[in-house]
Amino acid sequence: MIVFLTGGSGCGKSTYAERIVAAMPAERRVYVATMQVYDEESERRVARHRAQRADKGFRTVECPKNLAGAAIEAGGTVLLEDIPNLLANEMFDGGDPERVVPALRALAAKCANLVIVTNDVFADGVVYPASTRDYLRRLAQINAAAAAMADYAAEVVYSIPVPLKGERPCV
Repeated sequence: MIVFLTGGSGCGKSTYAERIVAAMPAERRVYVATMQVYDEESERRVARHRAQRADKGFRTVECPKNLAGAAIEAGGTVLLEDIPNLLANEMFDGGDPERVVPALRALAAKCANLVIVTNDVFADGVVYPASTRDYLRRLAQINAAAAAMADYAAEVVYSIPVPLKGERPCV
């Protein structure tokens, strides 16, 4: 099963994603972390997510870019968090943003279950520089491709999942 979750920052996407994974078979749970730690805020966020995942049976794979090269065994359940960080690292830290969607497709074919977490960053109405507009355009394309692959898609609003596509997994 492929699950696609979107929502604003701090809306409860991670907690919901972990609940979905917890309801899936427990074999080989892998958390793919895409965030690079650059400052105190990102350190706090990573620490909070690690504490949240403690004792849930995840093996963490740090993968800030080159998702296709991540050490993930076939057949497991993967929680990928998150697409905006992965894309930013590919675009602005010497990676290749064109490889994100093919890597998502390959990962989806490789694992039994894939839960993809992304952010809704398109609603603020601010005019951005060209590089940021390019990032937002690419993120929208990646999100659309991931949502199209998904069996279930939801937007998480104030910790409440609002289904967009498919049947809600048993959680």
